[in-house]
Amino acid sequence: MSLEPIVPPVSSASNVTPRAAPSIQLAKSVAQLEVMLKLTTAILAVAAGVYTYLGVRELLNGSPTTVFFAAVIYSVAVSIGIYAFWVFLLKFMPHVVDRTGRALMFGCMVLGALMIVAMSSWLNASALAGAAAIQQHLAITVQNYTRDLDTANTNAIAAQSLLPDIQMASSRFSKLADAERTGSLTGTSGSGTVVQLMTQMSGQLDSLGQEVQASGKRVTALFEEGGKHLAKMRNLISDRGPIASRSDAFASESLALMGVIANLQQQSVAPAVKRAAASLSSGFIAPAASGRSLDLAERQSAVVGKVEGAIAAQAATLSEAADKFLQTPRVEPARFQSMSPAEAVLRYAGDFIPSWAGAISIDLMPAVLVLILCVVHAAIRREGLPDARGVDLTAGDMLAALRMARELETARREVPGEAVTPVDVAPVAARNDSDENVTPLSSARHPK
Repeated sequence: MSLEPIVPPVSSASNVTPRAAPSIQLAKSVAQLEVMLKLTTAILAVAAGVYTYLGVRELLNGSPTTVFFAAVIYSVAVSIGIYAFWVFLLKFMPHVVDRTGRALMFGCMVLGALMIVAMSSWLNASALAGAAAIQQHLAITVQNYTRDLDTANTNAIAAQSLLPDIQMASSRFSKLADAERTGSLTGTSGSGTVVQLMTQMSGQLDSLGQEVQASGKRVTALFEEGGKHLAKMRNLISDRGPIASRSDAFASESLALMGVIANLQQQSVAPAVKRAAASLSSGFIAPAASGRSLDLAERQSAVVGKVEGAIAAQAATLSEAADKFLQTPRVEPARFQSMSPAEAVLRYAGDFIPSWAGAISIDLMPAVLVLILCVVHAAIRREGLPDARGVDLTAGDMLAALRMARELETARREVPGEAVTPVDVAPVAARNDSDENVTPLSSARHPK
């Protein structure tokens, strides 16, 4: 009786070890997500190109058509470059396993990331936070101008503190003149040389005091005018119109405000007081005594000498007080400099860290995908994939393979002198040995 060999059914996963099963799932997941990876990279590249267009458009000059096409060409080039760079890394980097090659690939990724930041990310940040950065620049400029206006006004008003001293000196000389009319100084009443001298000094000091008062009114008016300019500048900052037009209007207001600050510094009365004090002391000419008698003339000369000393002392006091104000440093307001959004974002980068983070993340997000792929492929290589032959062969495939092996062995035996390797004939030899002790059914049924 001839018995066919019984071959146990072979499972499709008979050669799959428990450790290799996760690597199969990882490999399938990588294959399934390949389209998703390319689509995500393309979307991120397009987003970077759009924001790059918005940022570079503010930097170009020329006709609107030229600016439009130049910005579009640049942004398209940036998008294609970013997409190609990350697709290359997604395709090649996970499969480079040696240390030298992996280090070179990481170096290429870092170099490419720096180039992307240089050509795209700062323009993305300009598009995201350019208007806000210019507004901050305007706000800081307003703060500086407010400080300069207050300082100039303070310096101008400070010189007004000399007015009480001038008025007191004028009143003192006026009272001495009144006293001399009654004869309190020379002992002889009347309006002689001493009275005229005292009245003259009092009149000069009164004129100086009036000039100081007039200067105070001009300072107040200028300060109010500067406040109006500052109010307009603040309104321009908080307005919702285009930032470029607001910046131009802001520049005009700042120029007018600088003129107000310069006029304020010219309204200080300290130089005038200094000159008046010098003229009181150095320009004093003692009048000749007009007394009818020699004794009266001598007394008038003595009083005039004392008056000269008093005038010199008063002049020295006013001059010293004026010098303190003249030594005060002048205010030098900085001229307003208009900026483009990109320049403003770079200057105030520390104040817009979230915007910078978002702008850079748009460009460098695929780097995370590259690293994830490297980790996944490393896990697949570490765990190892199962033998593909054991996975793909079914029980029917195995039986067909055994039949083909037997037919091949029979064909080889029919060829004289053909050597059969032990490996090829082993299954058949085993079957023949087992068939020696089996009587065929046909012989058993029909004995000769």
